[in-house]
Amino acid sequence: MKTKRIILAVSGASGTVYATALVRELGGRDDVDLHVIISDAARKVMALETDLPPDALTRGATAIHAPDDISAPPASGSWLHDGMIICPCSMATLSAVATGFGHTLIHRAADVTLKERKKLILVPRETPLSAIHLQNMLTADQAGAIVLPASPGFYHRPVTIEDLADQLAGKILDQLDIPHTLFKRWGE
Repeated sequence: MKTKRIILAVSGASGTVYATALVRELGGRDDVDLHVIISDAARKVMALETDLPPDALTRGATAIHAPDDISAPPASGSWLHDGMIICPCSMATLSAVATGFGHTLIHRAADVTLKERKKLILVPRETPLSAIHLQNMLTADQAGAIVLPASPGFYHRPVTIEDLADQLAGKILDQLDIPHTLFKRWGE
């Protein structure tokens, strides 16, 4: 089985529980080469909304890239990868992606992912959404990104927050054709 190289970027929106679900599933897998970028704001938000240790976002990662390291491999189109997830995706990060104007490694890696025609999955968690947010989502979608809002389903009868996070993480992994058993599918 081919190893998939995946970039997971965590920006400063609420919802780091979704990113930790992805790391739990992808970290240390033989078929995934996981590269993680965590913004400074994401670290602050995670500390505010969870009791998880800081390494919960990096356990099992192949590499951890500093958010200000514009010379890191994900900043270059010659560095091959199979897709990028920004989860959660803040509205500021969404704006940078939609306009192609950014100053961090997360912004640059997303720009490279789009220009190289790789899958870019944006997981916004904001609510309500303004017309500007919606326009940025549309613009990102038209540029080739997949906008996958952090809207977990309930048909699998979640009991815990982890159940909700796992279901959304599974939907993200489906977009990258990465097999998983994170939730029970409809009709199963």
